[in-house]
Amino acid sequence: MTPSIFVAAAIGVTVVLGAIMAGAWLVWRRTGNSGWVDTIWTFGLGSVGVLGTLIPAASFGETTWRQYLVAGVITIWTLRLGLHIAFRTRGITDDPRYAKLENDWGVDAPKQMFLLLQKQALVTIPLGLSILLAAWNPTQAFRIQYMVAILLLLAGIIGEAVSDGELRRFRADPANRGRVCDKGLWGWSRHPNYFFEWLGWLAYPLIAIDYSGVYPWGWLAMAGPACMYWLLVHVSGIPPLEEHMLKTRGDAFRAYQARTNSFFPAPHMKAWWA
Repeated sequence: MTPSIFVAAAIGVTVVLGAIMAGAWLVWRRTGNSGWVDTIWTFGLGSVGVLGTLIPAASFGETTWRQYLVAGVITIWTLRLGLHIAFRTRGITDDPRYAKLENDWGVDAPKQMFLLLQKQALVTIPLGLSILLAAWNPTQAFRIQYMVAILLLLAGIIGEAVSDGELRRFRADPANRGRVCDKGLWGWSRHPNYFFEWLGWLAYPLIAIDYSGVYPWGWLAMAGPACMYWLLVHVSGIPPLEEHMLKTRGDAFRAYQARTNSFFPAPHMKAWWA
C-alpha cells in the first residue's frame, strides 16, 4: 500500500460519508424522526466498508481472501445493527438524544443538525479506514491473531444482539413500564450493547497489524476502536442517554448507576475501571 492509495482512500471515505450524512439530514427533515439518522449511518458505513475492501488495486491487482473475509464480516455487522435500529425507529416518533438537541437549538435546529451530522461523518473516518486497512493487509500467511480477531468480531456481534434482545423484551412487558432494565447483561454493565459494539472493532487492528514490518500502515487501524470508545463513552453514546434516563427514571436509575459499571461488564460491585 502506497501513500497515494492511503490518501485517496481517506479522501474517498470523507466525501462519501459526508454525502451519506447529508442524505440522513434530508430524511430527518422529511420525517421529523431523528432515529433514522443512526440507521442511515450504519448502512452508510457498512456500504463504504464493503465496497472499499473489495478494491483490487489496494492488493496489487487482485482481491485477496482477507478482503472477502472483512467484507463478509462488515456485511453481517451492518445488517444486524442496521436492521435493529431501523425496526426500533419505526416504533418511535423521535430519538430522545437528538430531540433534546433540537429543542435546545430552537429555530436554528436545521442548520445545527446539518453541521452535527457532518461532524459525525468526520469522526467516522477512522472507523472506515480501520476496515480498509484490515482488508488491504498484503501479507498472505494466516496467523493466530486473525483467529483472535474473528472471535472478537463474533463475540461483539453476538453480545450486542443478546443485550439488544434483552432490552427489547424488557420494554415489551407492560409490567416494566417506568423501571430500569438490570437483568442479564444489563446487570453487569449499564450499556452492554455499547461495550460489545466497541469490542468488535478491536478485531480490525488485529487483522491489519503486521509485526514483521511489511505493512506499517496497519498500525493506523488502532484509530478505529479508539474513536468508537471515545464516541460511545464520552460523546454521543452514554452521556446523552444517561441524562435522558435520569430525567425519566430518576432515583431508580441513580441506584442502578451506583451498583453497575457504566461500560466494562463486572459483577455486582462497581470496579475501578467503570
